[in-house]
Amino acid sequence: MAKNSMKTTHLRLKPLAAGVVALWCSQAAQAQTPAAATPTVLVNGAAVAPPAVTVTGSRIPRATLEGPSPVTVITGDEITKQGYKNVFDALSNQTQNSGFVQGADFGNTFTPSANAISLRGLGPNHTLILLNGHRIADFPIAYEGAINFTNLANIPSSAVERIEILNGGASAIYGSDAIAGVVNVILKKHADGFDINAKAGTTSRGGGGDRRLQFSGGGDIGKLNAIFSIELSERDPLWSRDRDFMALRTSGTPTSVLERKNVNSGKYLDLSATCGALGDLFDNSVVNYASKKGNYCTSPKAAPTYWTTQTKNSSQNFYGGLNYELSTTTTLFGDLLLAQNRTENNTRAPSWTSQSTNNSYFLNKNTGNYEAWKKVMAPEEIGGVTRFNKSWKDIASALAFGARGTIPGTQWTYEAGYNASYYQSKNQLPRTLSNVDSFFLGPKLGVDADGVAIYAPDPARLTKRITPAEFDSIVGYSRSNDESWVNTLSLNANGELFTLPAGAVKVATVAEAGRQGFRDTPDAGINQGVFNTVTPSDVMAGTRTRYALGGELSVPLLAQLTASLAGRYDHYSFADRSEGKLTYAAGLELRPTNKLLLRGNYATSFRAPDMTYIFKARGSGYYSSTTDYYRCAQAKQSIDNCEFANVSPGNDYVTSGSKDLKSEKGKSFGAGVVWSPTADFDVSLDYWNIKIDNLVTDLDGDRLLRDEADCRTGKTDRNSPSCVDTINRIVRYADNAPNKPGEIKTIYVSPINAAQQSVNGIDLTLKYALRTSGYGKFVLSANFSKTLNRKSRQFADDPQKDDMAELGTSDWPNKLNASLNWNIGDWSSTLFVNRFGRLSNSAETAIGSSTTTANISTVYQLDKRTTLSLIVNNVFNKIKDDKSGGWPNYRVGSFSPVGRIGWVELNYHFGS
Repeated sequence: MAKNSMKTTHLRLKPLAAGVVALWCSQAAQAQTPAAATPTVLVNGAAVAPPAVTVTGSRIPRATLEGPSPVTVITGDEITKQGYKNVFDALSNQTQNSGFVQGADFGNTFTPSANAISLRGLGPNHTLILLNGHRIADFPIAYEGAINFTNLANIPSSAVERIEILNGGASAIYGSDAIAGVVNVILKKHADGFDINAKAGTTSRGGGGDRRLQFSGGGDIGKLNAIFSIELSERDPLWSRDRDFMALRTSGTPTSVLERKNVNSGKYLDLSATCGALGDLFDNSVVNYASKKGNYCTSPKAAPTYWTTQTKNSSQNFYGGLNYELSTTTTLFGDLLLAQNRTENNTRAPSWTSQSTNNSYFLNKNTGNYEAWKKVMAPEEIGGVTRFNKSWKDIASALAFGARGTIPGTQWTYEAGYNASYYQSKNQLPRTLSNVDSFFLGPKLGVDADGVAIYAPDPARLTKRITPAEFDSIVGYSRSNDESWVNTLSLNANGELFTLPAGAVKVATVAEAGRQGFRDTPDAGINQGVFNTVTPSDVMAGTRTRYALGGELSVPLLAQLTASLAGRYDHYSFADRSEGKLTYAAGLELRPTNKLLLRGNYATSFRAPDMTYIFKARGSGYYSSTTDYYRCAQAKQSIDNCEFANVSPGNDYVTSGSKDLKSEKGKSFGAGVVWSPTADFDVSLDYWNIKIDNLVTDLDGDRLLRDEADCRTGKTDRNSPSCVDTINRIVRYADNAPNKPGEIKTIYVSPINAAQQSVNGIDLTLKYALRTSGYGKFVLSANFSKTLNRKSRQFADDPQKDDMAELGTSDWPNKLNASLNWNIGDWSSTLFVNRFGRLSNSAETAIGSSTTTANISTVYQLDKRTTLSLIVNNVFNKIKDDKSGGWPNYRVGSFSPVGRIGWVELNYHFGS
């Protein structure tokens, strides 16, 4: 493919430069100010209204957290008390986060150093992530090679004041991306004194321990207020061999570690003596395996030996903020977040297959046969399993500075600022070098009439152990450098327009201008023949410019009825084209009594196409495992016992971008009721409905293979638009090919604008506080979300599919969180229960049972400055092992193999 040579202009702030700027600025009064509870305040014995606050659902300050759209708030204290390990863990466990996501511990993924969420199951790119109300740079490597998203792995929990989650479309307030909702992580802005926090823990089953050290604090010096937080953390890897239920691969097709096949006859050449001689490899597990087509060497420990189910991680995070009161009407602000993250994982053993860049077989001059050779290298040969680890070094930064205050001569407030965010990810991957065929086969002697390579190999080279030095001669490292950035200038203001009989009409306005870009630079050696690959990997880059104008109104129609209106126009320019979108939202709040709130909302939203979808020339990869449903059907084998099911590693796929993709259009509406009869009890029930048209998506490989089987076997009309498209996307070797006859060669999963996707459901929340005279205070909280319907169609002519009825869905149908906190004297203890709805088993042949886990934590106040905490997650040590789909014997990405894990945490406060 031709390289994109178009020059791009962009403004970026490297972390060091950003830090220098931030030192000359002051802390922001962010677009989102504290959203904690707002109780009635007594002044001289009389009740007065609480101060107005701004929450993520609106830019208009208000005296209550409730509004036309529900907002969930997670405080910094709750992150620890409910057993969450970090910001991502807290968000991923929220009931609204019902979608399946390939996280850092998924294994074979494009983004093993990043974590994302999927509100309402609409994917990580449909939730807008904000830091102190500002956009931050996307993770530079696209999720699944195509989807742009925000990484949640680099925010220090010690700096978090609270996290607000707005459900439903919010483009009329925040612009693109806010189709499923908005997550606003709000960092602390004030501190008095300093805290040192140390935390360490490990698992009861062994492996996967972690350590964390935090130092945070701040204070006032005259008109200057400063705050900072430093966080250092280390996490050990967890290998498959560390868990007994996946330490051996005992079902399905055994892992071949040494084979020699006669392609002409389709039979394996007997290596039984060699298998015995190599029996000590892979921890004494190599055995001779007799198949219908002959014998080859296998090991049940080969796959578990080289697979980390939890990545190794080391991170260093810094947050600092300054706030300077320039005058009674003006405050200068600035804040800076810097994060460095190092990740290592391992997903597959180093292996060699003869002529893998061509047709995977050669002409053996010594035998006159076409042959295919394969060898998987054992840790004992290469110098240890970590010699084949992959590693990532990520650096992320976010800077914001500007001024806020009151417009002179008015009661209007304003904020003018600039924010910049930059993300860099450097990746190092081990790859076999281009000399690997000659190492095992000797010099190439030419090609035959069909272009098949000719060798005269020594069979002893295949069966002989290699040494670490030989491994170094045939394996090298490719190094990529990927980066992304976003810069935004913004101005917003709010105040009162005029007064109606029921109250003041309030307004908020916003103007924004920004630029966003990315550049992924692969190792030049990939295209220069250094490595054993012919798949090109070109530089991929792109930028886009955005301008926006928006406004909101809050109109008190009656004393008990308030209406809200919002509208925003966004204009994007990218790929020699431009596109503008107008979105709007409306809401109603009816308060028949001061204890009851009825609310409703309607909003339109949009999402500009992912930049990777637009600018990608060609991308390729492979699935961690694939199932050839068509060959299973041909062989009349059930998926449970099919030799072509859950084959790991899976098939290769190819994808490419399209500059003709349209923006997605979203609509959402909801209605709910909030009842709060006392200050100690409140309950709410909300219905939500989200619909997306022109959904941009890469076709799902497993779904394509299922659909292909249905089309080819006649279950679905082969001449339908979907079948024609699907069959063309699955490229197979010819049925009469000498090697791999009828097998899948490549799956093409390029992006399309799907016709439609919709999802709806309900949210139920409850909170009750019980105060006793002798037994302390009890607080019960519960959140429940249930998806009622999820439907989609790929093409306009296709019938609508009920996605929830399909066994293959990985999204949670419902989730429940419940916590009970007990405070008495110097003790504070919390029991947190998380219940996940029923998913299909790993083989996707039946629905499994629901899953419930429990976390406990207790905090003891040793003295006025020191607290000691004990935290235990998964108290009952539950692991959802599932052998129906074969190794690794659990649903990867849906459940965790870690088991019980406990921490001890010590916090010491001083300086105030």
